[in-house]
Amino acid sequence: MIFNDYRATLIWMSVIIATVLLQWLIASGTKAKQENAIPGKQPQDLSHQNFVFRAWRTHQNSLENLSPMLGTIVVAILAGVDPLWTASVTAVFAVARIAHMILYYVIATNKNPSPRSYFFMVGWLANIVLLVMTFIKLL
Repeated sequence: MIFNDYRATLIWMSVIIATVLLQWLIASGTKAKQENAIPGKQPQDLSHQNFVFRAWRTHQNSLENLSPMLGTIVVAILAGVDPLWTASVTAVFAVARIAHMILYYVIATNKNPSPRSYFFMVGWLANIVLLVMTFIKLL
């Protein structure tokens, strides 16, 4: 049964989704507390020195990474990529995104690359690794 084989992967997928929902709560909550905040509109005239901006960007960045990774995970499962490898790579992505989030929240810098950039790249590479494993399995 696919559920049993990919149980760990499904748990890590749930962690990824929960992380993005937490980021949404933090971003929308901090923004809503701002004077003259307009729902659905990105924070204006703010930079990395402002937590409202960093919280919003953290959530947006995770949304940008969510679709490709979740799509890759689903295709990997359907293609029958080894469940241990699928779970492991998904876990690396989840942990990298959490580390990226924490660093983005606590370090206010415009420097590039910043410490959060390294965890962004770890997550991106995890997606690429799983995608390559999926292509290998399918071909």
